[in-house]
Amino acid sequence: MLGLRACLRGVRGAWVCPRPQIHASFATGPRQNNGTFYEIRTYDVKPSKMKEFVEMVNKHIHLRAAHSEMFGFWTVEFGGMNKAIHIWKFDNFAHRAEVRKAIANDKEWQEKFISPVLPFLNNQNNEIAYLVPWCEIGKPPKEGGVYEMVTFQMKPGGPALWGQAFKTAINAHVNTGYTKLIGVFHTEYGLLNRVHVFWWNESPDSRAAGRHYAHEDARVVAAVRESVRFLESQQNMLLIPMPCSPLK
Repeated sequence: MLGLRACLRGVRGAWVCPRPQIHASFATGPRQNNGTFYEIRTYDVKPSKMKEFVEMVNKHIHLRAAHSEMFGFWTVEFGGMNKAIHIWKFDNFAHRAEVRKAIANDKEWQEKFISPVLPFLNNQNNEIAYLVPWCEIGKPPKEGGVYEMVTFQMKPGGPALWGQAFKTAINAHVNTGYTKLIGVFHTEYGLLNRVHVFWWNESPDSRAAGRHYAHEDARVVAAVRESVRFLESQQNMLLIPMPCSPLK
């Protein structure tokens, strides 16, 4: 509420309170210019059913991919046991609603995959995330590598608070050349102020060597020190792409 000191007396003696000004510092930061978003789905699979789950996915996921674009499908090697992560791209929320309706009515998909696989799962989780404006989707230089999904839980306030420091830290790692950036995604639904960063490396050993090298780089150290001021937690998972995944 505006105080009396913020009000002015009008020409007829009435008090006139000017409208509060909206400042850029209140905003959550820049966004994409289009409605494209990505749905990140995480499945916790029963340990005894993981092998069957993977076989079912590779055999039947083409039925689901006929309805919308699959970004990638992985199993988790380190950082979480018996997990699968898959990502789907949508033009907007209306597009996703159309796709969800279509797959619900796809008898072949429901009978060959959904009905048999649901008993394999302990838990499902999904998040809606946007590619950050300063990042473009990258492609691995070759097939056969591994992926790393790093999840940063940042302090509340959005990219207006921590965006520039975070961008600088990511670019510092990119500039070392030891790893390939695939994408940086900022959540819209799910836990807010969460950022998922996907990297590609030739192998877990090349990743380990590269990280060791990067952490001896003064530019990386300085950028990370600035960014972690806004960090609440971080989780790393090493992902193995499935044969059906567009990103291999």
